[in-house]
Amino acid sequence: MNITYLIPELLSMVDDNKIAFNPAVEISYLDRDEQLTLLDAINMNDCTPSHAQSIRLKKMSQDGLLTADAIYAILSEEKPNQKEQIKLPRDELRKYFPQNYSDEQIKRDILKGLELLKRQRERSRDAR
Repeated sequence: MNITYLIPELLSMVDDNKIAFNPAVEISYLDRDEQLTLLDAINMNDCTPSHAQSIRLKKMSQDGLLTADAIYAILSEEKPNQKEQIKLPRDELRKYFPQNYSDEQIKRDILKGLELLKRQRERSRDAR
């Protein structure tokens, strides 16, 4: 297993479950300097690479294209699971929609309703 090639600081993050196993395997293919830069980018961005990001890092390294700028750019990307979200309990929403509605239909109707509310507010503001 290549994971033993991680620098001690990254290996410690794996042991502490701060870096998931699959991304750790991918980044273990980076050379020592690349790993040190990655560690700095992790600390600077306060996030660890996703599996997809770690695969890209490994591929760029293998192709000789992995620069410090590329590492910082990849680590600074917003990951889908890091986007702020508003969560509403499904059972609270269900009473407003037909029983056969899918979650996607509910989402579409909520957004459509919010758009109507926004237009209504803009009209009443313009009427003043």
